[in-house]
Amino acid sequence: MSRIRILSVVLALSALLATGARGADPLQGFEPVQPASAPPAPAAGASDYPADSVNHGRYLVDVLGCGNCHTDGALVGEPDADRPLAGSRVGIAVSDPMQIGKPGVVYPPNLTPDPETGIGEWSLEDIVAMLQSGVDRHGSQALPVMPWLTYGKLQAEDANAIAMYLKSLPPVSHQVPPNVRPGHRARTPYVHFGVYRSQP
Repeated sequence: MSRIRILSVVLALSALLATGARGADPLQGFEPVQPASAPPAPAAGASDYPADSVNHGRYLVDVLGCGNCHTDGALVGEPDADRPLAGSRVGIAVSDPMQIGKPGVVYPPNLTPDPETGIGEWSLEDIVAMLQSGVDRHGSQALPVMPWLTYGKLQAEDANAIAMYLKSLPPVSHQVPPNVRPGHRARTPYVHFGVYRSQP
């Protein structure tokens, strides 16, 4: 996930908040947090890919700020150093929880090559396609919370370097919660990124 957040307001919500009723205060039940600023991309492990490409991929993952969302706890300022890029149990609301009692929530997935909980079964081509089109290997379209429209501007060499780097990471077994559809209760914490325009 990218750091590109223009005029973002970050609010952490507990899982209980999703149960519903609000008082007169629209921020009741919200807790302000400061997300972690760019947790560093972890070192790659042994790999058959060219070292220059892997190192370049690591650099790009750092620049794009992927760890801001895909490292557990980073969204609430508490990144788990044992799970870099291994997905987040804190989700991101994709509909406005100040207006909707039970917003839709997505959980940034595990980007390490763990075969069961990560991208171990993904090919380099699968990863590049996800970066450039937002479509995963199962044909699902990513929501704009994953800024694939920006990543789609990556040159092929850069997208391939990112894929080689991610496939070279030590695998971390870490299953993130399933995404939550609007109207359903989120049972784990999530945050809300909001961009608000003043009214005339």
